[in-house]
Amino acid sequence: MAESGTLTPEAATAAIHHVHEVVRRSGTSFLWGMRVLPKARREAMFAIYAFCREVDDVADGTDEPEAKLASLEAWRAEIARLYEGRPTRPTTRALAGPVAAYRLPRDEFLAVIDGMEMDARAAVVAPSLEDFALYCRRVAGAVGMLSIHAFGAEEPRAREIAVALGEALQITNILRDLAEDAAEGRLYLPRELLDAHGITTRDPQAVLDHPGLAPASAELAARARARFQRTRELIGSCDPRPLKPCLLMMQVYERILARLEARGWHRPREPVRVSKAEKLWIAFRYGLLG
Repeated sequence: MAESGTLTPEAATAAIHHVHEVVRRSGTSFLWGMRVLPKARREAMFAIYAFCREVDDVADGTDEPEAKLASLEAWRAEIARLYEGRPTRPTTRALAGPVAAYRLPRDEFLAVIDGMEMDARAAVVAPSLEDFALYCRRVAGAVGMLSIHAFGAEEPRAREIAVALGEALQITNILRDLAEDAAEGRLYLPRELLDAHGITTRDPQAVLDHPGLAPASAELAARARARFQRTRELIGSCDPRPLKPCLLMMQVYERILARLEARGWHRPREPVRVSKAEKLWIAFRYGLLG
């Protein structure tokens, strides 16, 4: 670090290389659509993604809960250092410029960590609807809030887009990953939903084979559909230009949800995907690369 608290050119280059490597290693296709952003904003999104990936890796790791919570607490301390102008980790060094340039909210970084703590304490199994909504707000809505700042969406309603779309994406992920999560002993479907459809067991694998899973999943999918529709309405009332990445994510995830519905909720172990070629087609179809 330079004496002024700014990064040396060497440290800045290393930080950018680090977050790019995190994205590359993750194999995610989520950020390919960020190419629609100007370079500086795209780099901000890479740094935000790297932060989310690294704290998620803590929560999903094999350490004991106490060790996971200690690691997440260390990330809290690092976020404090970031906002004091003295980040020490490559990812937070990469975030230093975007935090200053785009006013990324500190509380949203901490909310992401809060969400990871929910996973780190113990395997989540049938949370209450209240906890489910809180979890979605933390792990997805907070990322959305950081993202809209990086996108340059300044209108107050853009914040509503971040929360509504974040919940829709997270619900879609949960429905897509039911079998994968069950293999890890996790079950994110809300307990009120399970109870309403006669599912009294809390064994994730048993829930996958229960006849009540299909109507429970369909009800949760309807909630995602409603959030997608709300997002569409909100985008229609805003300047759509900085929200192009939101539109792309919405179109991709709506397609995933539609394929899950077409596959049927009684076959949760059968994977559903959208190919990279289809995502590229969506980008051209909606003028996102033009």
